[in-house]
Amino acid sequence: MVTSTAAAHKTPQQQTRVLIVGNYCHDVLMQKDTVKAESLGGAASFISNVVNGMSVSCNLVSKVGEDFKYPVDFTPIVIPTSKTTVFHAYFDLGIDGNGHQDRVLKRVSACDPIRPSDLPDARSNFGMAVGVGGEILPETLERMIETCDAVFVDIQALIRVFDSADGTVKLVKLEDTEFYSLLPRIEVLKASSEEAVFMDVEEVRKWCCVVVTNGKEGCKVFWKDGELGIPPFLANQKDPTGAGDSFLGGFVAGLVQGLAVPDAALLGNLFGSLTVEQIGLPKFDSRLLQRVKDEVQRRKMQFLHCERSEYELEFLKPDGHEQFHASLGAAKSIPPFSIQARPWTPSNSPKETEQTPIPHYTAQAKLLANSVYEEPIQTVEGKP
Repeated sequence: MVTSTAAAHKTPQQQTRVLIVGNYCHDVLMQKDTVKAESLGGAASFISNVVNGMSVSCNLVSKVGEDFKYPVDFTPIVIPTSKTTVFHAYFDLGIDGNGHQDRVLKRVSACDPIRPSDLPDARSNFGMAVGVGGEILPETLERMIETCDAVFVDIQALIRVFDSADGTVKLVKLEDTEFYSLLPRIEVLKASSEEAVFMDVEEVRKWCCVVVTNGKEGCKVFWKDGELGIPPFLANQKDPTGAGDSFLGGFVAGLVQGLAVPDAALLGNLFGSLTVEQIGLPKFDSRLLQRVKDEVQRRKMQFLHCERSEYELEFLKPDGHEQFHASLGAAKSIPPFSIQARPWTPSNSPKETEQTPIPHYTAQAKLLANSVYEEPIQTVEGKP
């Protein structure tokens, strides 16, 4: 489906606002050793969807094998000698002590890592290191720090390790990784509440901003001199997959357009809530997106008199923050156009259940169960 090569990918480019680095994946949902669904995976797919929706220019660096089978907006680097990264998520019918559905996540195959030489030569204003399968190397993150004005990192790109025998995903303490020494040089580290226990937030906040997402509770922002809770938006959740990725996309899109950190986090929460309301890589209503962009522009105009560097983060809650939250909520309440997910392949009949072949979701769909990326991974060695 894709035919580019690494050589063709590395072409002269002008400076872009956002550089997204992370591999596309194939996700497979397993239940009782039976394949239940397949979908496009990888945090990069959700993040680029939001950034594009907010009309922010971006570039994406991703590697796949020749077996990659989904249509995407950004052509990945195809490695003929490698397979696309594949994750199997195994669910059973039990509920663990924390009320979560038991899950084991395994990386079945891994495409080549993204190396410094794969990154574009041109500078970017904002870099995003968002690997899910171990594709972000320490030297790659260091190169991003050198070529981007500000770098944002999802902690899952740093703390995931994979069992050498069966690929089971485990999480390790951040301080035990080779990335730890780079933390003072990044701008923001994002983690879910489950992932945050694998780092010392009080220590890390001395070096960079830490944003911890907590689903329907919103998120919390930590920096050296303070912390702030950011309220959520009501959502009728259908599927949590990619909510944290969409949050990060909305958060960075807000910062790119000049919002203060608390306001940008509101925008992140908004896109996270929109994502969980759809089954599939979310298709945002055009009227909603325009209303959101208008509200962001209006908010930006309110602070044109403020003197600060373009890439200096403003952490204090600005005047009118609550009104901005209400305005975004009102934008979300606009009745959308009819949204139709792309049909299952090969059948497009929603009435077929037991007779329907294994669903292969296109770029407009994803897993119909607990998130591969947002739910806590149960298979860790010990408890933090």
